[in-house]
Amino acid sequence: MPADGKPALIKKIRSAGPMRELMGAYFRELDEASKTGSAKVAWCTSVGPAELLRSFGFRVYFPENHGALLGSSRLAPDLIPAANAVGYSPEICSYLTSDVGSYLRKLTPLTKAFGMAGPPKPDILVYNTNQCRDVQDWFAFYQREFKVPMIGIETPRSIGDITKDHLDGLVGQHRALVPTLERVSGTRFDIDRLRETVKCSHDCTLGWKKVLRAAEHVPSPLTFADGTIHMGPAVVLRGDPRAVSYYESLVAELEERKAAGVGAVDGERWRFYWDGMPVWGKLREHTELFSSRRACIVASTYCNSWIFEGLAEEDPFTGMARAYTELFIVRSEEFKQRYLEGMVRDYGIHGIVYHDAKTCPNNSNDRYGLHVRLTRSLGVPHVVIHGDLNDLRLYSEEQADTQFEALIEQLESKAV
Repeated sequence: MPADGKPALIKKIRSAGPMRELMGAYFRELDEASKTGSAKVAWCTSVGPAELLRSFGFRVYFPENHGALLGSSRLAPDLIPAANAVGYSPEICSYLTSDVGSYLRKLTPLTKAFGMAGPPKPDILVYNTNQCRDVQDWFAFYQREFKVPMIGIETPRSIGDITKDHLDGLVGQHRALVPTLERVSGTRFDIDRLRETVKCSHDCTLGWKKVLRAAEHVPSPLTFADGTIHMGPAVVLRGDPRAVSYYESLVAELEERKAAGVGAVDGERWRFYWDGMPVWGKLREHTELFSSRRACIVASTYCNSWIFEGLAEEDPFTGMARAYTELFIVRSEEFKQRYLEGMVRDYGIHGIVYHDAKTCPNNSNDRYGLHVRLTRSLGVPHVVIHGDLNDLRLYSEEQADTQFEALIEQLESKAV
C-alpha cells in the first residue's frame, strides 16, 4: 500500500521481471544477428508464418511489435508526420506510419530499452494479409529500402465457416514460400523441424490461453493492461521453448492470486470487455480510472488474437493455415457476434467498451451495427470511444473518460 494509505490502483505481477529479461534476450539476439551475420533475419507480420521461418533458423522480427512500442512510448505522434511527408496517408494504419516515420527519423524506443541503434536489417520480408492489406504495403516500403525479397500469403476475409477449399488454398500458399526461404536461409526445408516448431508454438498458445482464462475467476487476477504486457512472448517468441516456460511460471503466479482471493482491482465490482485495439499511450490512465471505480477490464478481443489452437493439426502446414485463418479479424460479422456472446457469458461481463480506432478499421467492430445487435441480444450495455492505437492526436481524453464514467454510472444506477 502506498504511503498515503490508499490502495494501489495498479498491482504489479512478479513475472513482469522475467518477462522483461526474456524480451531483452530476444532483441539482443536479433541485434547480434543483424550486426554479425550469425543468423539470417526475417521480418514477419504479427500473425504470419513465424513457425515456418523459425524452422529455417531465421531470427524473426515483428514490426507490429515495434509499432506497439512506438505507441506505448508516445513517440508515434511526432514520427507519423515524417511518413505523411513521403506520401503515406494519415488515414492508414498508424503502426505503419509511426514505424516508417521511426525509420526515416532514426528514432526508436529500442535504443533506450535494449541499446539497439534500430530494428535489425532484414534478409527477407514475409507477410500475411489476414489482418489487413496495410501490412503488405508496409513491408513493400522496406523492400524498396533494403532491396530484399518479399513473399507472403493472401488470406480471404469475412469468413464464416472455414472450409477445405479455404485451407487447401492457404496450405498451397504456405508451401509456395519454401523455395525462397531455402534460397535466402541456405538451409534445406525439414518437415520434422517444422513439426517440432509448430508443436512448441501450440504449447505456447495453451499456456497463453490459461493466462487469459484465469480472468474468468472473480475477482480477476489480471487486467487488460496486464494482458497487453504479458502477451509479448506469445507474439514474438511463439515456436521458441522459452515462451512455453514463461507462461508456465505466469500461470502459477496467477493461480496463487486466485487461491488467495487477490484481485488485480481491489473490491472488484464491475467486469468489462474491451473490443478493438488498445490506445497504447493511455493504457495506464485507463487502468487507473477503471480501478478507481472498482471496475476491471477482464477480457479483450485483442489479447485473445494470439491463441492459435488450430496449430494442433497433424500436418503442420494445415495447422498454420487453420490457426492464422481462425483469427477473429478475418471472420464474418455473424461469427464475431457469436464469439463475443460467448466471451460475455464466460467472463461474466457487465459492460463492453468498443474502441473505434481511426486508422484501424479492420479492428474496429462497431461500424456495421455489431455493438447494437450484441446489446439487444444480451442486454449488456456498451459505449464507443473514438481514438487510435498510436496517434494520440486523434484521441480526446475528456470524451473517452466521459464515456467510461457514463457506462459505470449506468451500471450503478441499475444496481440501486
